[in-house]
Amino acid sequence: MSKVIVSKFGGSSLADSKQFNKVKEIVLSNKNRRYIVPSAPGKRHEKDYKMTDLLYLCQQHVEQGVPFDEVYKIIEKRYIDICLELGLTLDMKTILNEIKDNITAGASADYAASRGEYLNGLILASLLKYEFIDASELIIFSENGQFDSEATQKRVNQTLKSIEKAVIPGFYGAMESGQIKTFSRGGSDVTGAIIARGVGAHLYENWTDVSGFCMADPRIVENPQYIKKITYRELRELSYMGASVLHEEAIFPVKRESIPIRIKNTNAPEDVGTLIVDDLSPVNYTRTITGIAGKKDFTVIAIEKMLMNAEKGFIHKLLTILEANGISAEHMPSSIDSISLVISDKGLKNNIQKVINEIRVQTNPDSIVAYPNMALIAVVGRGMIKTKGISAKVFGALAKEGINVRMITQGSSELNIIVGIENSDFERGISVLYKVFQKKEA
Repeated sequence: MSKVIVSKFGGSSLADSKQFNKVKEIVLSNKNRRYIVPSAPGKRHEKDYKMTDLLYLCQQHVEQGVPFDEVYKIIEKRYIDICLELGLTLDMKTILNEIKDNITAGASADYAASRGEYLNGLILASLLKYEFIDASELIIFSENGQFDSEATQKRVNQTLKSIEKAVIPGFYGAMESGQIKTFSRGGSDVTGAIIARGVGAHLYENWTDVSGFCMADPRIVENPQYIKKITYRELRELSYMGASVLHEEAIFPVKRESIPIRIKNTNAPEDVGTLIVDDLSPVNYTRTITGIAGKKDFTVIAIEKMLMNAEKGFIHKLLTILEANGISAEHMPSSIDSISLVISDKGLKNNIQKVINEIRVQTNPDSIVAYPNMALIAVVGRGMIKTKGISAKVFGALAKEGINVRMITQGSSELNIIVGIENSDFERGISVLYKVFQKKEA
């Protein structure tokens, strides 16, 4: 039996008829690309519209009692133009009228938003001459809106085992009642991973407009190197710190079955891309770090109390205060008589003074100080565990650049080193760390 490839194509890959033809060429160039998952059309240029945004807008207009005819005309034109330019015989006008009627009649926001992928799925299936399968028939949500992984796995396996080639729209599924339910934005990545798991794929391809993950943010570092291979855990660490190419929830369905993911560029299919592999795969020690990523806008609450280590329940009290205020700590570096709570400003929700007052009342610290305007930078790589001097290289490079390190934390797995610096030093910090590791290891 041939090795099955599931291929997901993002919104930029399917933005217009020219892009559809690129996708067709890619898919038909390998007979193993049997199950294709499309997103809704993305922007063709900077001032263009994403179809999902316009569909959401239509539904919001209905809720507010405002006509949405003008907005829907933009949607209709986009899809009809794509069909005409591709020479397809789909009766797109009738399908679009039905969707408009449903939105007018009060269809949910999830239904409206999902139609972008649904329509693109119909077009792509017609273009490829693959069978179209509505994702609402495969992706199952419970009535409380939770994704049902195991029921979906069985449904996908049973349905697709007798279908040689199919197009399945991304981003949505349905509850048992038939009501459409979507994943969070970017959820077509998740759909692709679910299908890959369900059919026992040999490879899950994720086609987008970049040639994989970069070692550092290209908005900060000019022409950073691409990462050729990365593990699921390394990807999670970098994605969490802001290096986003793939919806992070897309990892879990394929990780369970050790299915590799390859990130590819629709506009440069000859590029190798980035291969995401199982955490148990052998480490390539030729490169000690895999990537560098970071985020701005954190506040550090530093708490000191003599004999803190002997006071039972001290950390529990801190976590209870955060939980009561709907706040989570990103990191909690500590010493024998001190602990710091690293909290994103977004998560803090302007409650800094309230939280500090509650900590002071409930724990009676010797000192409590808030340090705002902090940024975190993570240096990530499985190769670090076998390499001496990584920390010295990180701190030496930052010191040479005159960047003060305000916080240091490293997990027991030695997968990453995270440093806290001032927001104002963030871009410089990313750049200098990339240079010191790229120069040494190029």
